Amino acid sequence: MRACVDIGGTKVAVSLSASSDAPLVGRRSEPTAKTGDNDAVAVQIMRMIDEACAEHGIDAASIELVGVSSTGPFELHGGMVELATPNICGGIAGPARGLPNTWMTAIIEAPLARRFGRVRVENDAVAGLEAERHWGALKGLDHCAYVTWSTGVGVGLCVDGRALRGKNGNAGHAGHSFVVDDASGALCGCGNLGDVEALVAGNSIARRFGQPAPDLFSAASAGERHAVEIVDALCRVIGRMLYNLVITLDLQRISLGGSVFWHHRDFLLPRLQAQIDGKLPPLTRGVQLVPAGLGEKVGDYAALALLD
Repeated sequence: MRACVDIGGTKVAVSLSASSDAPLVGRRSEPTAKTGDNDAVAVQIMRMIDEACAEHGIDAASIELVGVSSTGPFELHGGMVELATPNICGGIAGPARGLPNTWMTAIIEAPLARRFGRVRVENDAVAGLEAERHWGALKGLDHCAYVTWSTGVGVGLCVDGRALRGKNGNAGHAGHSFVVDDASGALCGCGNLGDVEALVAGNSIARRFGQPAPDLFSAASAGERHAVEIVDALCRVIGRMLYNLVITLDLQRISLGGSVFWHHRDFLLPRLQAQIDGKLPPLTRGVQLVPAGLGEKVGDYAALALLD
């Protein structure tokens, strides 16, 4: 048996599977732990695995493989992944972001490795990329990316048929890049002012505009003029990030997921595609932005893809 874990800045989800081709069962989700000691998320994961096993009459001792698809960035300590995640670790940007802890990292891999036979932790966008290449909208492509626009902004990259990982598994953190000369003062959890995530991530929109992201996007979809202006500005920011990825890596297609994008994808997709089309045609001609083939299940299958 294997456990599939999806760690986000807002929630943690756990599912079980008998094999890489078996269906996911026992899914449960709850808000990501952000109080107590900095092993709180690992403790939460182990409890949720136990609860999922109990619900389905599975001996928790039979869980030998654990795939963890997690928001990053990561730090390696003793070869083990710890999360240096701005939306989880409150010590990174400090009290201005309002997180209820002072963690600089959240210990993840070491506690899990002490209990389970094999643990693999990867950035959630890299894992999402592999899931989309295996089951979703990026099948058969060797030059592609998966981008999640959610609580944060994550990117998984594939060039020449290989997923890019980097020295600490952090390749693809384009959400912390700068794409505009910004004077907004928007603070990202990483400590940057005015990076992509600070400007467009789900948890930044309410702080910047005094309106939850779902309400803002619904108003824009309904044609409310001021909301449309704001959303168009958000699309210019993330669209420029997508364009930069395309021209830097010579990509064929980018699959898009995440809650901010997914629930308003029909409204957002043409606006994002417009940020690519017609710009430097030798590099952008024919490049497609598409909704994630796995839809809202990318996170669940991302962890399973790590154990294939």
